[in-house]
Amino acid sequence: MNLKLLPFILFLVFFCTYGQTPREVFENANTAYNNAKYEKAVSLYKEILDQGEHSAELYYNLANCYYRLNNVGESIFYYEKAKLLNPNDQDIKVNAAFAQNMAIDAVELLPQTQLTRMKNTFFNFFSTEGWAILAVVLAWFCAMFIGLYLWNKTPILKRTFFILAILSSLLLVSSISISFMKSSMEKSTTYGILFSEKIDVWAEPNSRSEVLFLLHEGTKVQLLDALQDWQKIKIANGSEGWIKGGIIRSLKDFK
Repeated sequence: MNLKLLPFILFLVFFCTYGQTPREVFENANTAYNNAKYEKAVSLYKEILDQGEHSAELYYNLANCYYRLNNVGESIFYYEKAKLLNPNDQDIKVNAAFAQNMAIDAVELLPQTQLTRMKNTFFNFFSTEGWAILAVVLAWFCAMFIGLYLWNKTPILKRTFFILAILSSLLLVSSISISFMKSSMEKSTTYGILFSEKIDVWAEPNSRSEVLFLLHEGTKVQLLDALQDWQKIKIANGSEGWIKGGIIRSLKDFK
């Protein structure tokens, strides 16, 4: 090989590998997935993450790849991340349920009151970003209705735009409040997926205490506290305890 051509060849290889847009890489990853080349698809989807891009669709497709590869922890992890960005997508919910069935630990949800269920359903109607976008749209509508109210001279139209301005203002305040509360809750609450194959959960952060129960890979936990090598966790049925040296990946992590 002519050594003078080597830099040019390396440039072409680099450009072909990294010169694609995220959308092009995404389409290539989808093609690999459709051809059952799941490991290649994973590599391409993660290349998009390395470029700083993320979306519910990307996490969902990545989770599907890991599901096909029978990788329980990774599939549940990315389904949960997809649900955070698009909580009402039925495909994500259904596939996440299938992935949960692969996990060893079948954790029953803590019973909720009807009021709590209604509140959670309403809060989860949009993601935090979705509520913020809705607030911006409502602000524009509110400004438009106020302008039309001031500009119009016809009494019935003036009254109509006044009512619409009041309604849009109330919805604007509500959406801003929900966005703020949802954001505060997400910042103060950290969930993660357990990647340890099997781990004991202790009553206290020391090995002389009682082992309460076992957890396995793929279990979703809430991180409550930390003390040296110990982490205090809580699972969906309300049970709490301490684990030592457990591998937990936070759902707040970008990748």
